[in-house]
Amino acid sequence: MQSRPLLPRILAAGLAAGGLVASLMTAQAAAAPRVTGPLPPAAAPSAAVAAAREHGKVTPTGPELGRSQAATTRAKPLPAKLRGQPAALDSAKPSKPHLSGHTAPNAAGAGCTTADFANRSGNDLVSYIKTVDWSSCINPLFSLTGADAHAVFNQSQMLAVANGITSAAGSYTGDDSGGLYELMYFMRAGYYVQYGDPQDVGTYDSSLRTAIEKGFDALFAGSHANDVSAGNGGVLEQAFVLTDSAQVQADYLDVYSRYLNAYDSGTWDAVPEMDRALNAIYTPLWRGPSLPDFVTAITADPGITDTLRDFTLDHRDLLGGGNDVLDSNAGNDLANFIQIPSLQSRVRPLIKGLLDGSSITGPTANLWVHVAYRADTGDPGQCSYYGVCDLAKQLTAAALPINYPCADFTVMAQALTAAEQTAVCTSLTNEVKFYQSQVKTTTPIAGEYFDLKMVIFGSKTDYATYSWAIFGNDTDNGGETLTGTPTDPHNIAYSILYQWPTDNGFPANAWNLNHEFAHVLQSVYDMKGDFGTQVTVPDVWWIEGQAEYISYTYRGLTDDGAITEAAKHTYKLSQLFQNTYAIDDETRTYPWGYLAVRYMTEQHPTLVQAMLAKMRTGDYQGAYTVYNSVGTGYDADFDAWLDTLTGGSGHGSATACTGSNPRHWTATATAPASPGWRVTPTTSGSTCRPAPPP
Repeated sequence: MQSRPLLPRILAAGLAAGGLVASLMTAQAAAAPRVTGPLPPAAAPSAAVAAAREHGKVTPTGPELGRSQAATTRAKPLPAKLRGQPAALDSAKPSKPHLSGHTAPNAAGAGCTTADFANRSGNDLVSYIKTVDWSSCINPLFSLTGADAHAVFNQSQMLAVANGITSAAGSYTGDDSGGLYELMYFMRAGYYVQYGDPQDVGTYDSSLRTAIEKGFDALFAGSHANDVSAGNGGVLEQAFVLTDSAQVQADYLDVYSRYLNAYDSGTWDAVPEMDRALNAIYTPLWRGPSLPDFVTAITADPGITDTLRDFTLDHRDLLGGGNDVLDSNAGNDLANFIQIPSLQSRVRPLIKGLLDGSSITGPTANLWVHVAYRADTGDPGQCSYYGVCDLAKQLTAAALPINYPCADFTVMAQALTAAEQTAVCTSLTNEVKFYQSQVKTTTPIAGEYFDLKMVIFGSKTDYATYSWAIFGNDTDNGGETLTGTPTDPHNIAYSILYQWPTDNGFPANAWNLNHEFAHVLQSVYDMKGDFGTQVTVPDVWWIEGQAEYISYTYRGLTDDGAITEAAKHTYKLSQLFQNTYAIDDETRTYPWGYLAVRYMTEQHPTLVQAMLAKMRTGDYQGAYTVYNSVGTGYDADFDAWLDTLTGGSGHGSATACTGSNPRHWTATATAPASPGWRVTPTTSGSTCRPAPPP
């Protein structure tokens, strides 16, 4: 461990070659392109939705895309209002609900087009939606803009589908045999797109609200709406989220209470779809305080506050387990009502009771942190009453007790042993020299300031529990870095990671450690400006691809996942040059980004240096021109080069998986897909990959 004092602030221009300073990039998405032909993969939020979230506004829930282990980056923290939103259950992307009967064969599948929806209306549209696959056909609709958005989601189309929901709900049998899931998911997409593009979609008036409420009323009144089954759970989940998308939660407080009171861990937890449905209730309740009619309704009948309090206290046994968020989300929603002035006198003692019934550490920490944060931000004048004054300092002291200097940055950690502290510091210090040798410079970009804090939580659970409240980052990812403002002499950047309980090939099992630090070094040496400046052109192939390339190559490993992808010849190099964060494809972004960077670094280093020279001055358009002007000129050579990588050969040699090298493991031939791989050490000397995420 380094013993010399940490420099309080670092001016990049004044650092020696071995100094460590940092900045990382944000995955803020660009506007999705207009869809005129086959539907693309579901894109990132529209520009309007992204902008609204940037300013702390509540927006409709987007498409179901599942969760990620990939590192993601942001330029600055989330707005305070958007921190600590109801968390998703830690489960895979939901599948189509189970059926007791059979729907018609999927008539569209992956071949759905915008015209398939736009050219239908009335009952024809409703019938078609019932047959499609929600993931491949409806997910992409969330990214429609312009004339396409209007054609698919104008009010007459939405009214037809709302009426279709009412009809299907009238004969609901407790599963998706009537197509309710798809119809409601389509409505969610419509509300989402209309929020982001009202000029093109057009307005929605009260007739649509009336129509969709008729559908909800018919569904919730049906006897099968109380079934504890996978089919009913999937439909209910969509219904609860849709009440929020349609902003009608004010009229369903009694329904939310009904299901919260009905929850029984002994029966519901055996049906994951029912737990997801229950968890979906927390979204409309959390967003409700921003809606005047909700405030009026809950003020007139605040019974839901008692329901949430009772649920939270009665089900604290869930805390610390797989369904932890079912309990913590309930407390979070209750505490969020403190922002409603008419409820403050009622809610204050309920919040205090939840805090007294939980702890800042231990299995109840997730509940305590969420409730404390809501109390601190929503009722700051009462922080002494709640015991949450200086909350960030309290949380940091509790969750990150280890703080030590390393070179010119600080490591803040939860559970690193002395040996792990040394390993992390040594790895990052040496990575600087390796990076400099790769990019052919030891000179940081002048005029940018970074006081870097490398933050390492002891587990993904701890990361999700504390990081958002301390640093303001999103935690539904494999790590995140907040750059701050590089031109501010007092700028602090945080690179936030967590440890796995099993060996994953990184020092101290700190997931994505060297990848994230490579991002740090990109901003220090090669990419001038904040993230918004850095991604004004399509350069994500370099941003993420180089971070992967540095991480693997520095550790003496070949990216076997990328080598496997190389054999498929999925992309041309000219396509990869157009990568942006709006392309929601981790395989294209990471393994294929690695391949693109590895090829360019090894086969065309002069062009890479020309590109970096432009980036270092902030001329990103010039940098883009350097590689984009190649056009398709390298595509054939890139394709041939991919063939040379078959079997994991190529630059560097991966360390063999041996008993003396316990970091590196390989899955057995019979191992199922992650998670839950069975891993064994091997002495075959073959290239190997880390164990899968725990």
